Amino acid sequence: MLAAASLLLLVLGTASPASAHAALRATDPEDGTILQRAPRTLTLTYTESVGLLTDSFRVYDPGNHRLRTGQADHVPGRADTVRVPLPARMAKGTYVVAWRVVSADSHPVSGALTFSVGERTATTATAPAATENGTTTSLYNIARYLAYLAVALVLGAVVFVAYCRPPGQDALRPLFLTGAAGLLVSTLALLLLRGPYEEGTAPAFTSLGRTLTTRPGELLLVRLGLLLLAVAGALVLRRRPVPRPAALTAGATLAVALALTWSAAEHASAGIQVPLAVASTTLHLLATASWLGGLAALLLILRGPAVPPQVVTRFSRLALTSVIVLVVTGVYQSWRGLGTWHALTDTTYGRVLLAKLLAVGVLLGAAAWSRRWTRRLPKTVEAAVPVRVPAGGPPLPPESPAPEPDLPVRHLRRSVLAEAAVGVVVLVLTTLLTSTLPGRAAEEAATAETGIPAASVTTVPFTVGENGRGKVQITFDPGRVGPNSVQAVVYGANGALAAVPELRITMTLPAQRLGPLDTGVTDRGGYWATNSFDLPIPGVWTMKVTVRVSDLDQVTVSREVRVTR
Repeated sequence: MLAAASLLLLVLGTASPASAHAALRATDPEDGTILQRAPRTLTLTYTESVGLLTDSFRVYDPGNHRLRTGQADHVPGRADTVRVPLPARMAKGTYVVAWRVVSADSHPVSGALTFSVGERTATTATAPAATENGTTTSLYNIARYLAYLAVALVLGAVVFVAYCRPPGQDALRPLFLTGAAGLLVSTLALLLLRGPYEEGTAPAFTSLGRTLTTRPGELLLVRLGLLLLAVAGALVLRRRPVPRPAALTAGATLAVALALTWSAAEHASAGIQVPLAVASTTLHLLATASWLGGLAALLLILRGPAVPPQVVTRFSRLALTSVIVLVVTGVYQSWRGLGTWHALTDTTYGRVLLAKLLAVGVLLGAAAWSRRWTRRLPKTVEAAVPVRVPAGGPPLPPESPAPEPDLPVRHLRRSVLAEAAVGVVVLVLTTLLTSTLPGRAAEEAATAETGIPAASVTTVPFTVGENGRGKVQITFDPGRVGPNSVQAVVYGANGALAAVPELRITMTLPAQRLGPLDTGVTDRGGYWATNSFDLPIPGVWTMKVTVRVSDLDQVTVSREVRVTR
């Protein structure tokens, strides 16, 4: 199990940073537009409220020099809209804006856009890559996963002792202490890494003060306080017994409060139905901890010399209840995160969710196998096989068949170990889900405030020969059935605008054997466009882009584009 956890930690630590919840919904000026006059302010609207960093916005002129802008702030009364004052004098040409803000669900999100004053220019200004520090992001993701694992061990051990009431509870003390120590270390690591993670910089302690003034930092401090309170309570219970109802009430209160430090900081804290989502996420985390943490506790109990069957039976009931809670809350959270059925396969969030559902299915299979062996346990179970000595004879040899009571215990131990191993995978996928843009948020990002879907933008990279590399950014406006305007901008390998002698874009609908339909884009002096192209029916269209960079070199690249009504 430790080997599996180490491997999954490695995968998690080296994974590319996932998108966060907030997404850019609209800008003024709009991305890619040409203005007759230089704007006085830049306004960006997101799908949810965002927090600003010390260097959230950078504007580069056509010569790739950074402009001096005013202090960015929120539009009064609009926590989801930010404005940036621009210089009074701006030269003609194309400008690049790089931005990075913090989503309401605590994850940083970044991007870039362009606008032109007077005319588009083949500028040397390039959109900077997402300001992510690989080391910081990997360490932060690992710390988040360890925090989930640690809280499962802590809460699972407590719930197992309180409900299953195993004899010799001292055997579970190392599990509780290991979880508490892991939660302490991971929470401190998250506090120290939070600032660099938001800024996209290398690990440093210089931004700790600012972190402690933000909501994620405050929740991490609350988590530390609750953990210390739980450890202190456990020490008091060892020395001075208190009435069981009072201990259970205090423990349940601490467990719910601890779980809230996650649900109040992740996806549940933003979007639709926030109060219900926070409650659902809290129950989901508590049920996960009760089941997976309880599995770890059961493994320790099964290693002992004797296992009262009522302990295993109680845990079986606890696991069944946890599964029911997980199914109900999981269905709600999936609906809330996806929004539509096609988001299940068309978005990263949906694909990670499918992987988690598959892992949970395997986990349920292992749990069903464990329940099978639980029903075969006798009234008194000895986990260790006693040595039988026949009357007047030597002890039986080691290869003699094991007594029947030991058979269910050995198989139960193996199935519980398998459950725990799959549980590690589930925790990893859960951690990835909490840092991935939900499908519903992705659709919100493509919808303007008026409810009219925004333009469909597709970026198509291409390679011609050894040096002919670049990409074509193609915009269908409004990107739905009916008349559309089409704009295409070609970028070179260095990210600057590039001129090509020929560009052709066709659309084909294979499911209806329709096409290819030529969009008829023409060179408009720096970009290619047409004001009238009709998309007759909805479906998944195949867009073929042919780029000719010289008299002899050209390439055709295909991409699928979904067209809705």
